[in-house]
Amino acid sequence: MTPRLPTEPRTRASVVPGTLHADVALAVAGPRISALLLGAACVAWTATPTVRSGWASFTLVISIIAVVAGALRLMLADVPEPEDQYFLSVPLRAWLWFLAVLRVPPWEEVAVVMLVWLEVIHPARPWHTFALGAGLVAYLLTVHIAESGTKPSRLLRSHAKILISGACLMAIAAGTAMLPAGAPGAGSALLRVIAAIAIVLAAALVLPS
Repeated sequence: MTPRLPTEPRTRASVVPGTLHADVALAVAGPRISALLLGAACVAWTATPTVRSGWASFTLVISIIAVVAGALRLMLADVPEPEDQYFLSVPLRAWLWFLAVLRVPPWEEVAVVMLVWLEVIHPARPWHTFALGAGLVAYLLTVHIAESGTKPSRLLRSHAKILISGACLMAIAAGTAMLPAGAPGAGSALLRVIAAIAIVLAAALVLPS
């Protein structure tokens, strides 16, 4: 029998050329695209049904601009700027000014504030607001992942207690808001006790042991 010659271990890059580069590009572009989609979903979720009001239209327009500008900032985050900016052409100066407009303002925070205010303008809808809160938290977390390059699993593990306690408090608030208002009595006192217990449990989860 002919002895088998030892073979070198096949790495991932040698098996499929370019796979490693594709994985890196997907890891970079994935959170950025996800942030854009989550921001657009939050805008669409809050904008319906349409409220015919000047302030509502203004808030909606500002929120759309903020989400789009934040997405552009993430997409152009890797574009370098020249160190020597004294002898630059007019188009290049305009491009640098455009990058500064995108990178300086906190677009995501502006979008969150505008969307929350737009939700306040609508009539009371507790579970709709609860879903919006979850969407905005997911939006901000995705933006943080896109900016820092942190692995989603590591970020979720490190913030698990805060996210769970926040979700429970939002659910309790939404459920309480759906209850019909009534005169002070045993029912309202029980709700206050439940809310106080929930706050204590949330604080126990968040505070370090």
